[in-house]
Amino acid sequence: MNTSDRLLTVEETAERLGTGVRFVRRLIAERRIRYVKMGKPVRIPESVLAEYIEAHTVASRRDMRSRYRRVA
Repeated sequence: MNTSDRLLTVEETAERLGTGVRFVRRLIAERRIRYVKMGKPVRIPESVLAEYIEAHTVASRRDMRSRYRRVA
């Protein structure tokens, strides 16, 4: 996490993920995503959101096949 990261609200995070606020709050409650607690409000740094998306991105079959293709 960079100190220059923009801190997103739960609502902004949900919008960027294309989900509801409830899903983001569940990620926070289950500690599946890192967050910053500022008193009562909770914020998610942009870099943490990018890491979460990267970690949960599934490669296509084409990408998987090309990775294991043999070179003659």
